[in-house]
Amino acid sequence: MVSRVRVWLNRTYAENVFFMDQLRRNPSDRAVEIHATHGDADSPVLAAADTAELEPEGLSPAGYVEYALDQCRRRGIDVFVPRLHQAAIVAHRAEFTAAGTALLAPPPEAVAVFQDKVIAYEAVQAIGVPVPPWRRVRDADQLLAAVEELEAAGHKACFKPASGAGGVGFRVITRAPFSLTHLTGFPGPHVQLDLVLDALRRAEEPVDWLVMPRLEQPEVSVDCLTGPDNRVRLAVGRTKNGRRRGFTLHEQWLEPARRIAEGFGLHYLSNIQFRMFGERPVLMDVNTRPAGGLHQLSLCGINAPWAAVQLALGEDPGEIVPPFLGQDYTVVSGPRPLRPVALPQQREPLPAVPAPAPAADAAPAAPASPTAPAAQALPL
Repeated sequence: MVSRVRVWLNRTYAENVFFMDQLRRNPSDRAVEIHATHGDADSPVLAAADTAELEPEGLSPAGYVEYALDQCRRRGIDVFVPRLHQAAIVAHRAEFTAAGTALLAPPPEAVAVFQDKVIAYEAVQAIGVPVPPWRRVRDADQLLAAVEELEAAGHKACFKPASGAGGVGFRVITRAPFSLTHLTGFPGPHVQLDLVLDALRRAEEPVDWLVMPRLEQPEVSVDCLTGPDNRVRLAVGRTKNGRRRGFTLHEQWLEPARRIAEGFGLHYLSNIQFRMFGERPVLMDVNTRPAGGLHQLSLCGINAPWAAVQLALGEDPGEIVPPFLGQDYTVVSGPRPLRPVALPQQREPLPAVPAPAPAADAAPAAPASPTAPAAQALPL
């Protein structure tokens, strides 16, 4: 009898409920149990998991590694898919291996390269992958100089944090003065240059931003599965053009993605994103983790999460070629169940009030209840 596989996802994106669904519906018909941890009691991944816990807050990276090792030992985790503190965790791969847990993540050297977009752009450019023109800025004067340089070349300037993920902090520079026009409709990514410059001049700390031209669509995210031998087993591009999504196997996207995945040892699942700069694709970003939209490859007849777990367990799935490319699609939201009881509201304990002295003929009072803990474990 084949034993079940125990997989843990830590503080992952809500969309990875579909990643979990695919693990359970694996083509090997293998029993899979999923453990999930998160800082939000109402995360849908906690409800979708077989077992779940709330993560402690305020741990240092080193402290989180100890917490993760304890989870793996207590829960009998076979495969750990780390998102939070990935860099610190992969640096202790030997300890997780000793605990019987395989890390579904690249080696620390690969993670380090792509934590900083400047280092990443310089590194991939050195192996012949095109990148957009960029400038690293720390203050208002550097930002203004970078914007003026890009505008002089006919480009619209944008900026984003040199370190970050998920599009957090991305803004497009505009010189249009702030007016009521900007207060109609939904908020957008555009921000007035004068407001940004003023904020930078008033800031107490320097920023660390990358300024570059705004790249054009389509955006193509290439999902790669790479073995510890640095050989890519799977590479499929997911195209985004406005609301329309689709798939591609065109080599103008897949060839540079393979070069990056194999050249930097992006073992297991990675996501490599490109956009157009003029007439050619250029690298936009590299994620050393599974993309939130990875499950969409199921429209091409592929179960990428399970293939990755197999690879982590030493069961090489071999080269994976989609049997077909799914039709164009769009993404809509839908309901997902939550745990029936959320984390109780935390509150400060009330100050102690002296009890009145009992009457002489009164029965002894029952001992007072101990103070309730500030937080409770999430019910499973």
